[in-house]
Amino acid sequence: MGRVTTVPAGQDAADQQESADDPDHQPGRPTFFARMVRALMSSGLATGMSQVTLIVLLTMNLNPTAASAAAFVAGAIPNYFVARRWAWNRRGKPDVKRELLPYLFVIGLGGITSMTLTTIAGWVTEPLRIEGFVRVIVLDVAFLSSYALVFLIKFTLLDRFVYSKLDAPKATGKIEPAAVQTQTA
Repeated sequence: MGRVTTVPAGQDAADQQESADDPDHQPGRPTFFARMVRALMSSGLATGMSQVTLIVLLTMNLNPTAASAAAFVAGAIPNYFVARRWAWNRRGKPDVKRELLPYLFVIGLGGITSMTLTTIAGWVTEPLRIEGFVRVIVLDVAFLSSYALVFLIKFTLLDRFVYSKLDAPKATGKIEPAAVQTQTA
C-alpha cells in the first residue's frame, strides 16, 4: 500500500512533498515546481491584463512608452497579490524592507525591459511608416516578447532572493484547522 502523508487542511499533498529539485523546501511552502507553475499562471493573468491595456491605449494613439508603462502597472499590481499568496504562500501584511521593496525592484527591472523594447519598436515603426492595426501588432509583439524573455529571470530572483529569505508564514494566533491525511499509491 502507499504511504500516508499528513497535510494541513487547505493545501495539496503535492505542496508538501520533499523534492530533489527544491533542497530548501520549507514546511507550509509549495514545492519549487508548484511555485513555478503558479507564478507562470499568475504572470499569464497579469500579461492578459497588460495586453488589453496596451492594445486599448495604442489604438487611442498614445505613445508606445506611456502605453507600455500603463500596461505594465495594470498587470503588475494584481500579479503581486495573486503570486504572493498563491505561488509563495505569503499572507498578511508584507514586510516593506524585506519583501515589498525587493519585489518592486525585481518587477521594475521587468517593466523597464518591456517599456524599452516597446519604445524601440515604436522608433523602428515610425520611419517605416507602419501605421494603424499593423503598428499596434508590432508594438504588442515587442511588449509581449519582453514578458516571455524576463519571466524565468524574474521568477528566479523572486523565488531565491525575495521570498526565500522570508520566514515561513507566521502564526496568527488563530486555531488552525486539523491536518488532513492523504494516502498516496
